Amino acid sequence: QVQLRESGGGLVQAGDSLRLSCVASGRTASSYTMGWFRQAPGKEREFVAAISWSGGSTDYADSVKGRFTISRDNAKNTVYLQMNSLKPEDTAVYICAADTDRVTYGLRYLTTYNDWGQGTQVTVSS
Repeated sequence: QVQLRESGGGLVQAGDSLRLSCVASGRTASSYTMGWFRQAPGKEREFVAAISWSGGSTDYADSVKGRFTISRDNAKNTVYLQMNSLKPEDTAVYICAADTDRVTYGLRYLTTYNDWGQGTQVTVSS
């Protein structure tokens, strides 16, 4: 069993930065493709960023490209999301996900991912 636990969310002002972390535990002998998604009230879950198991490939939603950076430290079983120049429209619950069955349909697709964390709240005020 794999558990994903996010941290680092909070309340910030527009233009500020946050770094989210997602730690995988339970089954950590192998690395997996990891993604970040977000969900705001009344909206469907949407793709934010993803990184391949080796770290050699990344993908970003157009709305965050140039502002957010995804990275990973496989020795610590952790994936990060550095969020700069935050906007009120970034407000959402941010959820990390893992492609634990290694059947990949594409980095940005929800169906690629098999395990999901509980989420961490990010609120950006104007």
